[in-house]
Amino acid sequence: MYGYAKDNNLNRTKCHAHEVSLLAPKNKRRRALLVAHTGQVGDRLDAASPDPLTGLAGAPRLLWPTTAVRDSYLAGERENSLDNGTPLDWLDRAGDDFAAHVRERRGVRIRWGVPSTAYWYVAGREYLGTLIVRHRLTPELTRIGGHIGYHVVPPWRRRGHATRMLAAGLAECRALRLDRVLVTCDAGNEPSRRVILANGGVPDDPSGHEDRFWIELGAA
Repeated sequence: MYGYAKDNNLNRTKCHAHEVSLLAPKNKRRRALLVAHTGQVGDRLDAASPDPLTGLAGAPRLLWPTTAVRDSYLAGERENSLDNGTPLDWLDRAGDDFAAHVRERRGVRIRWGVPSTAYWYVAGREYLGTLIVRHRLTPELTRIGGHIGYHVVPPWRRRGHATRMLAAGLAECRALRLDRVLVTCDAGNEPSRRVILANGGVPDDPSGHEDRFWIELGAA
């Protein structure tokens, strides 16, 4: 897990009590911003047959949370929770009404005190992980969390997906016209460091037990 990526159990995300959808009809300008900065993200799934080597139907990409990956999402996040030693009760609720679970995660919402967008990294009907883009920083996020948080679920780790998912997340940040983004990870987590460095991360002073990296975005 990198930079407060976990966005599955909403009771564990900060500012959940103040979570507000920015997609209501009265927020047309914000809806236009949402569409403008997510031109590469949609709902369409690849229809290709799974590759016998990778097990994936097409190249993974960021999508809006979708009910089409219900089974692989629940299975992957169950393994992730077991791996992290976190409670599973939220998965039972998600399984009971997965459509509601998806609705709660779509669009721009206030989380961690800032507008944030959640994406799922998907290939065909396989869910590989979650990526969160926070549109700006607070003093706390500047210390720990940063602009982007993400995680790959256990069945798909150590295959380069984290590196490619972060790169896709940077493209979304570039569309938001951010000049640079902050990404953090647990100090001493060498795989996380390699992912961030591979995407142009430049180390900054650490904050407590968190390593911090800035990535300059520049032109697309």
